[in-house]
Amino acid sequence: MIALLQRVLKAEVHIADELTASIGKGLLILVGVKPAALRLLSKLLKYRVFADEAGKMNLSLQQIAGDLLLVPQFTLAADTRHGLRPGFSTAAPPEQGARLFHLLVAAARVQHSPVASGVFGAHMQVSLTNDGPVTLWLES
Repeated sequence: MIALLQRVLKAEVHIADELTASIGKGLLILVGVKPAALRLLSKLLKYRVFADEAGKMNLSLQQIAGDLLLVPQFTLAADTRHGLRPGFSTAAPPEQGARLFHLLVAAARVQHSPVASGVFGAHMQVSLTNDGPVTLWLES
């Protein structure tokens, strides 16, 4: 799994001009699903990207009781090493990707609250107010 973690003050997902998901202060995670996708969940929830009293990034999403928004983003799994068009052979096939993304969301909801999500396979408009900005790439 590939996770593009963004510390946000707020984030929203719209599909066909309808609000599908929104969060306040927390993490927006853009998820590129590859086989073996669930290994990063614990790290995402415990990754220390929020400021403590001294202003240092020492607190996790769980420690601040922040919101979590998981958005599937197929293009994160692109192979961009050759040519001028991305290849997607490293991504999980659509059926497997959907199953793994839904498992990731379900597991996140067991371990943390609140959790919102985008819709696998949908054409989405994602908006966010990045806080910092803090954007990190995590991969399992």
